[in-house]
Amino acid sequence: MRLVTRTAVAVFALDQLSKAFVVQGLDLYTRQRIDVIPPFLNLRMGWNQGINFGLLSSSAELMRWALIALAFAISALVWTWVRREPHSRIVKLSAGFLIGGAMGNVIDRIAYGAVADFLNMSVPGIDNPYSFNLADIAIFAGAIGLVIFTGRDKTS
Repeated sequence: MRLVTRTAVAVFALDQLSKAFVVQGLDLYTRQRIDVIPPFLNLRMGWNQGINFGLLSSSAELMRWALIALAFAISALVWTWVRREPHSRIVKLSAGFLIGGAMGNVIDRIAYGAVADFLNMSVPGIDNPYSFNLADIAIFAGAIGLVIFTGRDKTS
């Protein structure tokens, strides 16, 4: 479980450091947009009250706390599941990515009422209106890793 914990802590720290650097350090909160390598990589300030792409978005405090509770519940279930059975290194890394990313977004919801999103990627001719953050990437990568690599070492 050390690998899961170390991975989760590293992902959490990177997420929070990147948000502090971009949102406060580069003052994206005030500037709202910074073109880095347009249109491929831009910084666009967004506050997501929902989950991916604003799904389940609501300004209601109840939804905010429901999403916090959901993140804690999923993280606890993943932690317990990975702890109970032997799993490969990649599954433990995936669990750490998912848990660390989820906790990074939980801190945003508690501190700001919404998740700070700032990464925006587009291609010439297509303007992507959505932003995301490192925690979102970690959650996605962790979930995909758990789906793909779970059960590979087991025999049926």
